[in-house]
Amino acid sequence: MPQPNTSKYTRRNFLKTSSAAAIGATVTAPAFISAQSPNEKLNIVVIGCGGRGGSNLGNVMGESVVALCDVNEQNLNKAAKRVPRAQKFKDYRELYEKFSPSKYDAVVVSTTEHTHAFATMPALRNKKHVYCEKPLTHSVHEARKITEAAKQAGVATQMGTQIHAGNNYRRVVELIQGGAIGNVTEAHVWVSRAWGLQSPEDAKKHRDIVSVQDRPKQSMPIPSQLDWDLWIGPAPMRPYHEVYFPGPKWYRWWDFGNGTMSDLGSHWIDLPFWALDLDAPTSIEASGPPAHAEIAPASMSAKYEYPARGTRGPLSLTWHQGTSKPDIWTEGKIPQWGSGVVFIGDKGMLLSDYGKHVLLPTEDFADFQKPEPTIPKSIGHHAEWIHACKTGEPTTCHFGYAGPLTEANHLGNVAYRAGKKLVWDSKNMKFPNAPEAEQFLGREYRKGWSLEG
Repeated sequence: MPQPNTSKYTRRNFLKTSSAAAIGATVTAPAFISAQSPNEKLNIVVIGCGGRGGSNLGNVMGESVVALCDVNEQNLNKAAKRVPRAQKFKDYRELYEKFSPSKYDAVVVSTTEHTHAFATMPALRNKKHVYCEKPLTHSVHEARKITEAAKQAGVATQMGTQIHAGNNYRRVVELIQGGAIGNVTEAHVWVSRAWGLQSPEDAKKHRDIVSVQDRPKQSMPIPSQLDWDLWIGPAPMRPYHEVYFPGPKWYRWWDFGNGTMSDLGSHWIDLPFWALDLDAPTSIEASGPPAHAEIAPASMSAKYEYPARGTRGPLSLTWHQGTSKPDIWTEGKIPQWGSGVVFIGDKGMLLSDYGKHVLLPTEDFADFQKPEPTIPKSIGHHAEWIHACKTGEPTTCHFGYAGPLTEANHLGNVAYRAGKKLVWDSKNMKFPNAPEAEQFLGREYRKGWSLEG
């Protein structure tokens, strides 16, 4: 196996940038098994070729794409025109069964949320490198299984939280970890997207892509290019209807997604998760409209409590989506950005979004000298993963970090659906105060689908 190179993107530099949270504890980011020398091309399988999958395909075209898979024939054929030599598959189970592991080094997964784990697990068992779109899995149980499988596989992994590679996030992490605003005791994350269960009037107001209040009772003809049975995958079967397809209509249905919480939460909660070196919360409580049995809410909030650890004191982190906003925002005590993250410390505040940040109150930081950057500029989110596959160096959103982040996001929805504050025993994956809520940690799969070997 080739040794890591000595460029500025060294193992040491990557470790500076990575929280590397493992299950229940912070661990060093792993060194990975590399497939070949840095100068050779990877043989890559792409599962999910439309939408985000098409974009991800474009980002790995510099390597050798040897197989394509999609349940939508239209997406599959479109991708095949870009890489005509790639072998085509409709069912990734067939791909893993019939396409020899010796023919590929890595897999890119961009399917719908409810099939991420199923497309990812076989690759990890075959000790293949994996890039998987966010959120990493559909449930807490799946996130734990994928995290553990990735650790055992010892391969290069990356979750598709592309904004993690931006310079702005790096500067925020440096400021928070460098003590610019002192000890952070509170953080709030909010996004203004309001998609999900709401009135038709609110759906129109919030520019939702579909308005629905209950599961349709009627069915519609299945589009000729779509294998609906494979699209449903491990979820309970239901008749086809246009309220589920095409994406991202499906993401509001609990059977297929987890709404905005797990979708945009992957990007936005990533920042405090990284900057504050978070892992498993000790309790979670949520608020919003009454939970619907099948549809995720357009607006809600979830509060996480974290214990003191190392030099960091106790912390509360609150997620707000849709019409829900932090009090500090509604009271005009900070600029009312459409989406953002505010860190509240004993020496001030830091407000950030994807591309900019500011220290508050501005007058208190008029003479503040920002530190010289210590976290190196990213070579690119996909490039970082490819580099890791070839050299054995770690990535910054490897599954040892992305798995716990995904778990935490899902726990917000679990608390919302349970309708009560939950005390979380992360090690045993139990709610000591509310065992009835454990039903929302995972589910039974449709016959023919399993994550077991």
